[in-house]
Amino acid sequence: MSDRVWTGTINDAHRIGGRVGLYDTTLRDGEQTVGVVLSPEDKLAIAQALDTLGVDRIEAGFPRVSPEDAQAVRLILDAGLEAEIWGFSRAVAADVDALLELGVKAAVIESPVSDGKLAAYGLEREEVLRRIRAAVGHAAANGVLVAFFGVDGTRADPAFLEAAYKAAREAGANEAVVVDTIGVATPEAVSDLVGLVRDWLGTDVPIHFHGHNDFGLATAAAAAAVRAGATWVHGTVNGMGERAGNANLLEIGLTLDALYGVETGLRLERARETAGLVQALSGYDLEPWKPLVGANLFTRESGAVASQFHDPPAIEPFAASLVGADRHIVLGKKSGIDNVRLKCAELGIDLPQEAERALLADVKALAAEKRGLVTDEEFRALVARAAVQQD
Repeated sequence: MSDRVWTGTINDAHRIGGRVGLYDTTLRDGEQTVGVVLSPEDKLAIAQALDTLGVDRIEAGFPRVSPEDAQAVRLILDAGLEAEIWGFSRAVAADVDALLELGVKAAVIESPVSDGKLAAYGLEREEVLRRIRAAVGHAAANGVLVAFFGVDGTRADPAFLEAAYKAAREAGANEAVVVDTIGVATPEAVSDLVGLVRDWLGTDVPIHFHGHNDFGLATAAAAAAVRAGATWVHGTVNGMGERAGNANLLEIGLTLDALYGVETGLRLERARETAGLVQALSGYDLEPWKPLVGANLFTRESGAVASQFHDPPAIEPFAASLVGADRHIVLGKKSGIDNVRLKCAELGIDLPQEAERALLADVKALAAEKRGLVTDEEFRALVARAAVQQD
């Protein structure tokens, strides 16, 4: 990868190294995006794409939500994927039973842990601890690998948060998830909390980080969690999810691999293909400037930039091939002579040098008039008109 990442040496002193696992929750937390409904067949297609992408763990869903969700989990379990297939459960015996009926062997079990969440549910702390012990113990006794998920942990009283994690661990939880449900924690705060949970449970207990992006810090928080010792990072494709979305698994993979030297196993060359599939099945649009998968990332309109198009490291932080993208020159109001020359070469147009500036003026005028880009068809028409005028 190093020959396709052009960041210089500025990050060298801050590299982390090692290996981190990626846990995808697109099919459960991602589907909570407003207006998104994924069929069981959609979820299977996404799970297969995630498996090809190299994701280590795929959360297939929360089967007690609906028969369709249970069917999706069943389809994914039966698909023979290389990734570990996880389920999701509240700290409720019936939720655990639904996973057991499907044959799920690993699951996140969640419980609210902040006083605000407890008040909203009308729960007392002791009742929460009782439910955690009962649900985790039930799953563990039936051979399920459990990661305890403390909902709204970043806003919880640390003393009660410690009690909840320890209760889960004593009941049989194998792993623990540090959860920033409302996306309120700075990267520094996430680092501190991951360190606390490791102190409470011991360094032999794998720690996950699950973050949301309400302040635009989810990827940075994930990197901070890894530096603090988290060995699993949760996220969704394209960052889909409630409110401002979840941590973006694709961005996290690129950031950890390219900037921090942390291996994730993500096949980044499949990132845009996977992002496009999830976008199409979910029915929403992506910002064209979105990191890693946006349409504009390797498309150049500006004349100043087009003059350097032949030298990608001069104008881009990493190679388009790293993320399965192609590079493009387009024509618009901000274009220059180099755009015209490159577009002519791309389209196989033989344009005399003396005609370039007049054609560029026509391109700029048309782009300003339509308030957008000049298409290849429109460019060919401008070239043809210019040729007629010269005759």
